[in-house]
Amino acid sequence: MENTEKTRKINEFNAKTMVGHIGIEIMEVGKDFVSGRMPVDERTTQPYGLLHGGASVAFAESLGSLAGSFHVDWKKEAVVGIEINANHLKSIRSGWVYGKATPVRIGKRFQVWDINITNEDKEAVCVSRLTLAVVKLENYNNSFTKK
Repeated sequence: MENTEKTRKINEFNAKTMVGHIGIEIMEVGKDFVSGRMPVDERTTQPYGLLHGGASVAFAESLGSLAGSFHVDWKKEAVVGIEINANHLKSIRSGWVYGKATPVRIGKRFQVWDINITNEDKEAVCVSRLTLAVVKLENYNNSFTKK
C-alpha cells in the first residue's frame, strides 16, 4: 500500500477518537518510524494560550503507539502504553508541532520509543519516551475488529 493511502486510512480510522478530536494527523509511516503533526489551537492549548503539556504527551503516545503497532501481528496482538515521560523544552502559542517516533528497542513483550516534537522552525518543543507492552488480543474487548 502506498504511504499516502496508508496514512489516509489511518487518519480516517482515528477521526472519531481523541487523536482526531485534537487534530493529530499522521503524515508518514516508515519501516521504523511514524511522523505526524498536531495543531496548536484552542483544542491543544492551556488557559494561558500555550501548547498544553498533556496535548504534547497525547501526541507523543499516539505516534509511538501507532509505530509500535506495526511491529506486532494485528490478528493476535496489540500494543498498549505502560509508561510515558516528557520534557517540555520550548513553549509555542500557535501553528503546528511535528513529531517523529523512532524505536529504542522492539522486543517480543515490550517496546520503547523515542518521540521528538518540534515547531515549524524545527526547534525542539518536547522530547518523550514511551514504553509499550505487547498484549494478546484474546484478553481484551478489541475495538479494532469492530470497525
